[in-house]
Amino acid sequence: MFPKLRFKKFDGDWTAVTLESLAEVERGKFSVRPRNDPRYFGGEMPFIQTGDVTGSDVYLKGYTQTLNDDGIRVSKVFPADTILITIAANIGDTTITQYPVACPDSVVAIQPKQDKVNTIFLKNVIDLQKDNLDSQATQNAQKNINLQVLKPLKLIVPSKEEQNKIASFLSAVDEKISQLTQKLELLSQYKQGMMQKLFSQQIRFKADDGSEFGEWEKTKFLDLMVDLWDYRGKTPKKLGMDWGDGEIQSLSALNIKKGFIDFDADCHLGSEKLYKTWMNKGDLEKDDIIFTMEAPLGNVALIPDDRKYILSQRVVCFKTNKKMVDNKFIFQLILSDQFQSRIEELATGTTAKGINQKSMQKIEVALPPTEEQTKIANFLSAIDQKIEVVAQQIEQAKQWKKGLLQNMFI
Repeated sequence: MFPKLRFKKFDGDWTAVTLESLAEVERGKFSVRPRNDPRYFGGEMPFIQTGDVTGSDVYLKGYTQTLNDDGIRVSKVFPADTILITIAANIGDTTITQYPVACPDSVVAIQPKQDKVNTIFLKNVIDLQKDNLDSQATQNAQKNINLQVLKPLKLIVPSKEEQNKIASFLSAVDEKISQLTQKLELLSQYKQGMMQKLFSQQIRFKADDGSEFGEWEKTKFLDLMVDLWDYRGKTPKKLGMDWGDGEIQSLSALNIKKGFIDFDADCHLGSEKLYKTWMNKGDLEKDDIIFTMEAPLGNVALIPDDRKYILSQRVVCFKTNKKMVDNKFIFQLILSDQFQSRIEELATGTTAKGINQKSMQKIEVALPPTEEQTKIANFLSAIDQKIEVVAQQIEQAKQWKKGLLQNMFI
């Protein structure tokens, strides 16, 4: 057996082997109950959770907890160059350690046998098994897999020399993705820094004729609105209807992210009949501001076009007084750390926080003249466009790598 895409000079067959023949496969450990007992934390040993693995790239990015000496004694420490794989919640996410770490039992450590397999190569082979592993998960309180699934996992591998060649090539691809990711992070940090300076008036724009704009005026946030379209709690069933056969997309809290609409998130399509009954205030318009007032709290986006949409599940629309405000300025203002912090302060609830109109009445904002609002909005929107371009480049690189892997591996 051999793959479709291959480096020159390699022509030997690839061999079917099990994961446990290539590596030591051990489950992490943390035997303390309750798991958050503070006596075991706060030392220098990184304690890697599933979220740390999921949030990393090829190599472990960081960690949120550490163990002291007592914690180390009730856990399991693994050396650098270990592949960590999540076996609960997000199953099959992997990363490689560059220093010793301890892990709980929701993470499995795979220590490659250096005479048999290249670590980077093995990680990529395992990554291709993610869907397969997920399909074998058992469902209790949450999905999980165990060593009985991982150890006998069948993999097809070439000679160590060919592995090294493939790993070197893939590392170069990963480095390019890493550089783009760093660029994206720097752009995002730059935007946040500029937002802080702009909304605190450390930086001011000037009018086109070079004159100074007037003072910013404080006002209640909701006083900028002529209406707040709130369809929370409405469902077709409560209206005595069903979604029907139609093509009008609903926008739920799952669709609204920090600054954009995720149209790939799961959503309903509604009929014209349902739309007329549900959206009885009228049509949403391009650049209308939609906002999540319940978990996930504080997400905001602009309606991108003049198509019909159905608002549902914790999403409201701010209908602004357009004589007073530029919608794109308000959109950026809501995204700012200052506004998001205020939302968080006023939110109520334990597991799922939310905010109501009464609480939002307490929010005050400083509003510049309309022309300066537009200049600020255009400036920040230009940064958003650069961020979007880099994000697309990252996604394209990842998809290219994925296709490459499917042809380079059996």
